[in-house]
Amino acid sequence: MNTLDPVTMADWQISEAAERGMKSVQRLAAEIGLEPREALPYGHHVGKVDQARVLERLAGAPDGKYVDVTAITPTTLGEGKTTTTIGLVQGLAAIGKRVAGAIRQPSGGPTFNVKGSAAGGGLAQCIPLNDLSLGLTGDIDAITNAHNLAMVALTSRMQHEANYGDRTLARKKLRRLNVDARTATMGWAIDFSAQALRDVVIGLGGRMDGIMMRSRFQISVSSEVMAILAVAADLADLRSRLGRMVMAYARDGSPVTTADLEVDGAMTAIMARAINPNLMQTIEGQPVLVHAGPFANIAIGQSSIIADRVGLKLADYHVTESGFGADIGFEKFWNLKCRLSGLKPDCAVVVATIRALKMHGGGPRVVPGKPLDAAYTEGNPALVERGVANLLAHVATVRKSGLPAVVCINHFVTDTDEEVALVRRAVEAQGAACVVSRHWRHGGAGARELAEAVAAACDEPADFRYLYPDTLPLRERIERIATGVYGAAGVTFQPAARARLAEVESQPELAGFGTCMVKTHLSLSHDPALKGRPTGWELPVRDILLYHGARLAVPVAGDITLMPGTASDPAFRRIDVDAATGRVTGLH
Repeated sequence: MNTLDPVTMADWQISEAAERGMKSVQRLAAEIGLEPREALPYGHHVGKVDQARVLERLAGAPDGKYVDVTAITPTTLGEGKTTTTIGLVQGLAAIGKRVAGAIRQPSGGPTFNVKGSAAGGGLAQCIPLNDLSLGLTGDIDAITNAHNLAMVALTSRMQHEANYGDRTLARKKLRRLNVDARTATMGWAIDFSAQALRDVVIGLGGRMDGIMMRSRFQISVSSEVMAILAVAADLADLRSRLGRMVMAYARDGSPVTTADLEVDGAMTAIMARAINPNLMQTIEGQPVLVHAGPFANIAIGQSSIIADRVGLKLADYHVTESGFGADIGFEKFWNLKCRLSGLKPDCAVVVATIRALKMHGGGPRVVPGKPLDAAYTEGNPALVERGVANLLAHVATVRKSGLPAVVCINHFVTDTDEEVALVRRAVEAQGAACVVSRHWRHGGAGARELAEAVAAACDEPADFRYLYPDTLPLRERIERIATGVYGAAGVTFQPAARARLAEVESQPELAGFGTCMVKTHLSLSHDPALKGRPTGWELPVRDILLYHGARLAVPVAGDITLMPGTASDPAFRRIDVDAATGRVTGLH
């Protein structure tokens, strides 16, 4: 790795060079303890893990230590959470630990937009980059297709019921569902940031062209199908959950499910291979399980329960990743994912950067695609000191779970010793560990201190506990998350949200749904302009979505959409292929 310099080389160039020395997927699988029949190769360096075989064989084996990586409220550029996850995996290997990681599969939205892929960066990457960033083994394509097949089933049934009488429907063995087109709970899915598709009209044309109705698209990783993949225990559970998805309501108010449309079996067939986690490797050759998707602000945003169960059986330390800040990603990991899986973590890492702390201290706006202001590339301890309150809020969130928190300062070459020392003092005064990690620049060797701190934290006694009991009513759960995690003074429920609360309260079967909050990732509040640790504000909940298959209640706070937009200078402008060699360039 000494010949790879992230200061002078782009991420894709580092990945391309490192890929020349990659382990074969068979060797990687054997080293982590998989039997030959449990590794399903997709080419030379990528594979899937037959999770059912692994979990059956190792059912009686003890679990390894369970570590979650979360972060502070990020800038729009992100603060290196995946980079730190990969760096920590490499660092734990560097101090002699048997380790595995789990990260989320990149979405085409950010990959081709501004933020880029989710492979990590510098000398802390998951490789091969091209495979990871450009579809991998097809899981997100399967989610997109399963989602859209359900919409095909709904819209075609509506057309046929409008055009055919009861006798014709009976002859075709179709029962009349009497779908009310105004009540469709889903739209269509596409894995790009396509703002032009947020609000559409479909069915234009004649009587054989479908029912004319208002519809919409969402980014694929925000689909309920993705949420189901993230929380499913096994294939049977996946099949059951897909069949309970509510697509619309009949004119008498009864739900119309994918099972009613008789499409759930076909959806499961599309998803059958996607339930197996993908096996990849770090730039230094440690195993990484890639499964489920990003966007914890609009989705569950966790690597899958299945991937974590597999990793915990195969390794002494398993490092998983949660999306965005601890207010969003860790909160869902803590109160939703761990509750569903029954797994108890041992430690959480909170990633921070001096850059983000300066922004929270009142620094200039950070705009993707534009050069950083000098405030972020030159020493400015005063901004850091004012912004450290945001970091301390996230540390407090982790500690409410009963877990030890390790703060990782993801080091940038522009950080000064004075700024770093200031952060250390503030964190240690709160009783948490704080280390500087240089994994971006030096890989596993640069993450040794972080790895040692995490290993020590995992040996501390933990009293893991949820923020609320699962018997707490939905309204009170939302209020407890808003006040206890976000720091809100209270919650206001707008009319649509109040109506949905009444529906939940009147139907006991909905009371057990998990709570999956949707809000901006750019602030502890609902307002992305409120930086630092805002106080005296109230969380406006404007709607609550109900995902019957995933069994999630999804409160939506503030002005947020399930379909991001593409910026004026997207990454796809710089991605290309050498026609002579097939070499892909420009990914980041």
